[in-house]
Order: sequence, then C-alpha cells, then structure tokens
Amino acid sequence: MAIVTMRERVLAILPVIALAALAAGSYYLLQLNLPVADDAPVKPKTHTPDSFATNFTVTMLDPTGSTQYRLNAATMLHFEDDSTSDVTLPAIRAFSPGQPDVTSFSKRGTMNGDQSIIDLYDQARLLRDPGTGDPAMEADSQHFRFFVNDDVIQTEKPVKLQRGLSVLYADGMTYYNATRRMFLKGKVHGQIAASEPAAAAPSK
Repeated sequence: MAIVTMRERVLAILPVIALAALAAGSYYLLQLNLPVADDAPVKPKTHTPDSFATNFTVTMLDPTGSTQYRLNAATMLHFEDDSTSDVTLPAIRAFSPGQPDVTSFSKRGTMNGDQSIIDLYDQARLLRDPGTGDPAMEADSQHFRFFVNDDVIQTEKPVKLQRGLSVLYADGMTYYNATRRMFLKGKVHGQIAASEPAAAAPSK
C-alpha cells in the first residue's frame, strides 16, 4: 500500500490553488475596468445653447460640389436638443451657374439641424444682380425661407417687389433661383413699367 505524505498532498493541490488565485485576480481586474453603473436617470436635452461663434461663414455645396449658398453672420448660437442655430445679421449669397447672383440679408435668422432650411426675419431683403437683358431685382419682406436643396426662396408674408422701374406688392412669393421664375401670391397690385432700361450683364 502506497503511503501519501503530507508534502505530496500539498504539492498536489498547489496547481489548483494557483489556478484559483489567477481566476480571482482576473475577476478583480475585470470588475475594476467595468463602467460604474449610474442609477441616475438620463437628463433629456433642453433647448439651451451648447456652442457659440462670431463672424462665421457656412458654405453649402450642390451635388456637383460647387458652392450653392454661402451664409455669413455676426453671431451664431447652436442648440443641443434639435441642432438648430440662431444667427444675427445673416447675409446669404446664392450662386447658380449662368445666372446672376442673389444676395439676401436681415436682422436675424435660423438654421435647421442639417442647414437645408435657412429662415431670415426682420427687414429681410433679397437682391438679384442684373443679367443679360434683365434688370436688377429687389424684394423686401419680414421673412424669407431658403430651401437650399431645392434652390427655392419663399415667403408667406407681404412682399414688395421692384424689378427695374416696375413695383409690385403681393401677399406672398415663391422664387426659383435656378430659372429666375417668380410666382406672386394673394392680392397682387402695383405698377408695371411699359419698358425697362437695358441691363448690361454683370462683369465676373
């Protein structure tokens, strides 16, 4: 009969003890690296500014990568909950290949989260440069909305339109920048000049 000594017993269980210690150490290190559970409820985002900029410029490109709109403003406040922005003294310039540039400005404005819609408020003015055989145009209203992706400018507010010597008033307007087509809405009245002075193409 074989007799197992105490030393042999100790030597036999040493590997088990080592493995147990290794497992315990690994579990301890794992617990140290786990993120601490936060029982506090996640606070919803509120409509408060999370960033601020002054004298900034935003350039919006068309599908070909060419500049379609460029927005300059004195200040910008960005809000955390919906990613909208409030701007002061905004000025927007629209570029269309082969067409006169269109510039608009106002006292204040807003941008939606992806900058596809820009609203101008308070003494908003839209100026289109003269083109070949087409005089300069100016539109004044309390609100203009720019649909950047569609290259369309709209207002649901009363608007005064001056094109050369002609002056018209309407309850609203839709302007297609790419084709220079304009639709006046509601009650339209004013004075259309019998003839317009010749307009030279702007120098580029």
